Amino acid sequence: MTIQRINPEGLARPAGFAHAVVADDCRLVFLAGQTALDSAGKIVGDGIVAQFEQALGNILSALRAAGGSPEQFTELTIYLVDVDAYREHAGEIGAVWRKLIGRHYPAMAAIGVTRLWDADALVEVKGTAAIPKS
Repeated sequence: MTIQRINPEGLARPAGFAHAVVADDCRLVFLAGQTALDSAGKIVGDGIVAQFEQALGNILSALRAAGGSPEQFTELTIYLVDVDAYREHAGEIGAVWRKLIGRHYPAMAAIGVTRLWDADALVEVKGTAAIPKS
């Protein structure tokens, strides 16, 4: 299995994402949106950074349970109640990303929304991963 990240000339240099990702000879894993829910089903974390860390940890748990690992993310969508807060804390959020995933960047999008399913949630993360066929 190979995963190739493509960042063509002529497009702005990506920071924290890839413009395109190609995965060959793999199983696709579609991961449901994850918020900052703890194992008891309660939203945890004060602020966008703490909630992002919990949500990212939750989606990583689902990925690992499916037999995958962080570098196999091919696509990730981040839904945000407060885009400005996310941008304001981008450095801290980037540090969380590097701590949990490293420097593997999938194709990504961040989308501002008015609210999420859990009213206290500030962020939700969903994605796709390509893992080797067993």
